[in-house]
Amino acid sequence: MSGLGGERGQASAELVAGVPALALAALVALQLLAVGHAASLADGAAEAGALALAAGRPAEDAARAALPGWARDRVEVEVSGGRVAVALRPPAALPGAGKALTVRSSAWARPAPGGR
Repeated sequence: MSGLGGERGQASAELVAGVPALALAALVALQLLAVGHAASLADGAAEAGALALAAGRPAEDAARAALPGWARDRVEVEVSGGRVAVALRPPAALPGAGKALTVRSSAWARPAPGGR
């Protein structure tokens, strides 16, 4: 019977050792989801800015308005000619990681005559 108790102890030790690895895998998966969502948002914001530019409206305002509230403080919009470029920092679990995971998107439009 002493062998059976040793096996139980080993299983408990393996479980305790596996929990941090599982938590790390979950954290990485969630971070990847956040980056993917931010990329989708950046695409939409760049497109909205380009459509506004083509209509003769301010592209930067339209790009920012296309984002949810949490993203508006994390975005940089650059308008140059007919190009609208958006850089968005996704939320990150580790401080400083958001800057390294910045996603970028751009869209082009022919500016409206007399537009900005």
